[in-house]
Amino acid sequence: MGRILLGLIPGCWVAAIAILSVQNATPVQLQFLGLRSIEMPVGVAMGFCAAVGMATTAIFIALFSRRNSRR
Repeated sequence: MGRILLGLIPGCWVAAIAILSVQNATPVQLQFLGLRSIEMPVGVAMGFCAAVGMATTAIFIALFSRRNSRR
C-alpha cells in the first residue's frame, strides 16, 4: 500500500500542475523574506515548489533513517 501511495501522490501533483499551467498562464512573482523572483507562470512556480519540497523530504528521510539505524 505504501508503494502505491509513493507513486500516486507525485503523480497527482504532476497532473494538477499540468492542468493548472495549461488553464492559467498568468505570470506571478514570488516574494519571500524581502527577495523577489522573476515573473513566471503559476504552473512553473508550483512545479518548482513541489520539486524543492520532495527533495527536502527525501533528504530528511535519509538523515533520520541513518540516525535511527545506528541505535
